[in-house]
Amino acid sequence: MTEQTRVLFEKLCEEIFSLSIIDPDAIPNIDIYMDQLTTFMDRKLRAHTRNPERDKVLTKTMINNYTKNDLLPAPVRKKYTREHLILLIYIFFFKNNLSITDINTLIGPLKEHFDGTDGVTLDDIYKETLAWCAGEKDAVRKDMERMALDASKTFAGAMQKDRERLQSFAFLAMLEYDVYIKQTLIEKMLDRDPAFSVAGKRTEKKADRKAAKKERKKADQK
Repeated sequence: MTEQTRVLFEKLCEEIFSLSIIDPDAIPNIDIYMDQLTTFMDRKLRAHTRNPERDKVLTKTMINNYTKNDLLPAPVRKKYTREHLILLIYIFFFKNNLSITDINTLIGPLKEHFDGTDGVTLDDIYKETLAWCAGEKDAVRKDMERMALDASKTFAGAMQKDRERLQSFAFLAMLEYDVYIKQTLIEKMLDRDPAFSVAGKRTEKKADRKAAKKERKKADQK
């Protein structure tokens, strides 16, 4: 790995780890309309997008699709609650690696804690998540630094002009393999962990109902 690549890596790490997820105290405690919701999310999460100058954090179409796919409860009198916003924050981060079905299975249990009847509220879950994420930053960064060091030792026999490119490739390949293993584990846990079986069955039943409705519509048109 060249000095230029190493400097870029360190700069990007500083940039990425300086980004913060929305603080619980910043989430509105009052119900808000769709336009207010999209404005809030855009202001708070735009820096997390790949191209902040042009990428949309959330659109009305996205929100309506999430509601349609049961990821998000329907608004009450066209207003969205604090719980809606928390779920949308989770969806924003999960959607980069997980399918809609997997996200539904993953956050399905969270939606059961809206009223706190089991002693835990969605607010509690969100605060716990943020505390854990803050504690993991150093460990994640150190692991990436280890990969960068390992990559700098690869392809020692290659010519100088090729070695630099190959070492950069090795580093990114290591990162990708790490992501692949973790994503595969997540998917298999969602498929097999009994903790998510209820959400999974609910998703399957909804899909079955949609398919049946579609078939009935086709039959009516004949």
